[in-house]
Amino acid sequence: MKSRRSELELPVRREEESMADLIRRLLVLLGEDPGREGLRRTPQRMERALRFLTAGYQQDPEKVINAAYYAVPYDEMVIVKDIEVFSLCEHHLLPFFGKCHIAYIPNQKVVGLSKLPRLVNLYARRLQIQERLTNQIARTLWEKLEPQGVGVIVEARHLCMVMRGVEKQHSVAVTSAMLGCFRDDPETRQEFLALVQPERKP
Repeated sequence: MKSRRSELELPVRREEESMADLIRRLLVLLGEDPGREGLRRTPQRMERALRFLTAGYQQDPEKVINAAYYAVPYDEMVIVKDIEVFSLCEHHLLPFFGKCHIAYIPNQKVVGLSKLPRLVNLYARRLQIQERLTNQIARTLWEKLEPQGVGVIVEARHLCMVMRGVEKQHSVAVTSAMLGCFRDDPETRQEFLALVQPERKP
C-alpha cells in the first residue's frame, strides 16, 4: 500500500510543463476536478494573475528612478503618503496589503513624484516580507537620489494572520526604514511621523 506521502509527492517537473499545467495538478492534489466548469480556465487565469503579481522581478529600479531626475535647489521634506501596497507573502503565498508613506529631503536632486509609487509597485510585485519591502524602497532612494535623508513606513494587513494561524482579524504590521537625517535627527523623524498620521475627523 502506498504511503500518504508518496501519493502527494509531485513527479519530477517535465521541461515542457507550463505554470498552468502545474496549477492544474495542484487542483487535483487539493481534491478538486480541474475539468469541471468553474475550474476549467482557472489554471490559465491563475497563471496570468501570478505573472502580474510578480512582474517586479522583470523590472529594474534604476530605470524607474533614472528616468526622472531633476536638479532643483530644494531642501525641504518631500512626502508621498498613503501609497497603496499589494504584495504576496513569500511564506504562504497569501496577500498582504496596506499603505506606504515615503519621505525624503533632497540634496540638489529630486525625482518625479509618480516614480515613488512605481518604485513601491516594483518591489511589492515580488514574493516578499514586509520588512524587506520597506528596506528595499528606502535603500533604492538613498542610493539613487543621494538625499540628506529618507524615511519609509509600511502599514499592512497580512492574510496569513487573518485567514489562518492566529486568525487576528484587525492586526496591522508596521515597519519603517529611516536613513540619513531621518535616523540621526529626532526632529526630522518626528516631523515625518506627524505628517503621515491619519487626519482626525472633527
